[in-house]
Amino acid sequence: MSSHLTIEIQSGIMLVTMNKPPANAIDTEFSYELFRAFRLLEDEDDIRVAVLIGGENRKRIFSAGWDLKAVARGDGRDAEKGFDLGPGGIGGLPEFFERTKPVIAAVNGAAVGGGFELAMAADIIVASEGAYFSLPEMQRGFLPDGGAVQRLHRLVPYNVAVDLMLTGRRMSALEAKHWGFVRDVVPPDRILDHALEIARDIAAAAPLVVRALKQFMRATAHLSAEAAHEISKQAWIGKSGLHHYERMLASKDFDEGAIAFAEKRQARFTGH
Repeated sequence: MSSHLTIEIQSGIMLVTMNKPPANAIDTEFSYELFRAFRLLEDEDDIRVAVLIGGENRKRIFSAGWDLKAVARGDGRDAEKGFDLGPGGIGGLPEFFERTKPVIAAVNGAAVGGGFELAMAADIIVASEGAYFSLPEMQRGFLPDGGAVQRLHRLVPYNVAVDLMLTGRRMSALEAKHWGFVRDVVPPDRILDHALEIARDIAAAAPLVVRALKQFMRATAHLSAEAAHEISKQAWIGKSGLHHYERMLASKDFDEGAIAFAEKRQARFTGH
């Protein structure tokens, strides 16, 4: 599918490995390639979850972020769009807002600048020992506005987010876990297997429920708990406007879960 990506699909899990030496730096072409991979995840019913990992120097780097050499050449500069990085933003994920299937970022080394922003757009982040996150953009003359200024203060305490952006300092994997940004920190030789274990747990769930969860949380993130409850009630009568939520409630899988529990067997979800 791509000269810079390796995509493997098995048992509902899509493994996306970045292979753009020497540092998986993201230029316009690579950003579009990544978006096409995440678009495939969204569009194919048989794919339920994706794992994203850096392949080049697997134990050293996830992504160095925006390719500043390409920036210096003016590659991707557009008079109307600024720098055109595709419909999903840098790395194809931070601005793919309508996505309803989960992505796990397996951060296996340095996640710098846009690489950090790519990781923070994932739903679950796991990191290897020795991995780190940094945002050096302000020291290079611009804001980390590919996702960090919009998201980071929602994911870690505000003062921590501002500190990371102002100083460009490195946040270790262990510090990231302390703030809840990273779920688990594992040895480098375990990072991929660990991410795939999590993906298998997700793939075993009813697929319509996973999509309904993502859609509902995005639609109600700005609302009070009371207002969010009202939308749930509207979904039960088909008036919420949340297609995936309402489809899940009307599905055979909705009944299958209860029937399997009563019959003391494993549920057999089909996505219908």
